[in-house]
Amino acid sequence: MNQTFKYITAITFLLTGMKTFAQKKDENIGTEVVNVVKPYTPTISDAFKVKETPVIDDETNAQKEEIKYNIFSFPVASTFTPAKGRAADVDKAAKERLFKNYATLGVGNYGTVNAELFVTEDLSNNDYVGGMLRHLSSQGGINDVVLDDDYYNTAFDVTYGSRTREVDWNADLGYKHQMYNWYGLPTEFVTFTEDAINAIDEQQTYQTVTLGAKVGVKEGLMNETSMQFKRFWDSHGSEENRFFIKPGFDFEVENYKFKADIVADYVGGSFEKDYFEISDISYSYLNFGVVPAILLQKDDLSVEAGAGFFYSRGVINDETDGKFYIFPQIKASYKLVGDIMIAYAGAEGNLKQNSFADFVEENKFVSPTLGIAPTNQQYDIYVGLKGKLANTVAFNVRGSYMAEEDKAFFTANPFVTVFVNDAYEYGNSFGVVYDKLKTVSFFGELKMDFSKNVAFGVNGTFNSYTTDQREAWNLPGLKIGADLDVDITKKWYAGADVFFVGDRKDYFYYSDITLSEPLSKTVTLDSYFDLNAHLGYKHSERLTGFLKLNNIANQQYERWMNYPVQGFQFLLGANYKFDF
Repeated sequence: MNQTFKYITAITFLLTGMKTFAQKKDENIGTEVVNVVKPYTPTISDAFKVKETPVIDDETNAQKEEIKYNIFSFPVASTFTPAKGRAADVDKAAKERLFKNYATLGVGNYGTVNAELFVTEDLSNNDYVGGMLRHLSSQGGINDVVLDDDYYNTAFDVTYGSRTREVDWNADLGYKHQMYNWYGLPTEFVTFTEDAINAIDEQQTYQTVTLGAKVGVKEGLMNETSMQFKRFWDSHGSEENRFFIKPGFDFEVENYKFKADIVADYVGGSFEKDYFEISDISYSYLNFGVVPAILLQKDDLSVEAGAGFFYSRGVINDETDGKFYIFPQIKASYKLVGDIMIAYAGAEGNLKQNSFADFVEENKFVSPTLGIAPTNQQYDIYVGLKGKLANTVAFNVRGSYMAEEDKAFFTANPFVTVFVNDAYEYGNSFGVVYDKLKTVSFFGELKMDFSKNVAFGVNGTFNSYTTDQREAWNLPGLKIGADLDVDITKKWYAGADVFFVGDRKDYFYYSDITLSEPLSKTVTLDSYFDLNAHLGYKHSERLTGFLKLNNIANQQYERWMNYPVQGFQFLLGANYKFDF
């Protein structure tokens, strides 16, 4: 997986006004006696920042109001001579030292190993180089699973970049190697003999090579351009190439600001055979799009109005097809009460390029026999409200209606004994089917900072689906999540998070010559929740120890049909930061 390295700097200013009370005027004041009242000395309480919910990117800057200062003064006769002042001592918090590099290692039950190494070095005032190595593996051991369920995921990335006054750019190269097993046999519906189980070679490996670059121009029409080439293949003869380039432009004409995003996205690949071994599969899609927009702002109203124009040319097994698409690209926001309460709305559409690599990223247990096609996201109409309920409480609520054509649904592959030749043909892998989908969605989020040391957040999403399929396969109707982070002392910190996922539907089909008719049924995957926690100790500015607990409730739920997850997990490790 391609890794990019971002340097993010955030500065927050807190301005506090003070009123100063002067002495009361006495009509009989003279030159001999003057009563002076000590000025009020204000104090500033500790400040802390609320984690803001995402804001609409208006890409406009508000006009600053001109501030005029007036001083009203008059002479006062007085013999009072003030003592020479002395600056008060200010307790300054020690600035935390930042290190360029770090190494992390953790080990846990199920034979889990998690390791990371990140290094970066400045070659000059402008040039830098960096590298990242990540590894996560487990020896498996899920209860009642009869096939191997171990896995590993190893990735390595290097980057080289330069930062100047005119241009920022970087280029990166990455390699990733993954291994997983199709361990989800449908033992609930089918009885397997020991010889049949031993004959299954359930292992699947994926490899990825990526080469990418990003260029940002600080002055001129072009603001940023990103591009990437990805080569993806597996151990069953599947291969895929993906290339995209996305330049962006912005400019002003007579106080009107314009922008235009351009995208050229190509994906092409092949599978050695389809699921029933009738023929091989080859595919390629070239999507080209232009998204112009005008940015308008007046007082508290900001509007970005535009449209997306896309052309897609697809070739499936030597059959060519081309389609033209037009999508709305409208976003607006209005400050109801300054920055405290903002209403926003929009209507957006897009042509989403699907790929074998992206499907594997979402579901590691797909079969190497997929049909690949882009998804026409016709429109997503939404309206929402965000802001602050108090200085320490931020909120965001949103409702939306989305319509899609050729939406990709994951669904279990059928188990047809007369066609079984490979390890993924026992009803233990997943394919994709495409169909229309309309989604009504409601989202709510609340984030609270109880103090500088305690932060809490909760969010939830409710979805209602309409499709021509029997069900919206493997799409949950409800998702709820919450997280808590606490700095216990300067040395100790802790946190916890929990998420809940509602019921999903999948379909099981089994055919055998011994059956009078095939077994077919819609299967409901039970809802589940997952509770996780972590505890850390900062031994020094360089060394930190940590303990992570996952699936504390020991729920062996099924994320995908017939694929239970590992139960209670712990990971004990340390992180070490350093400079060369």
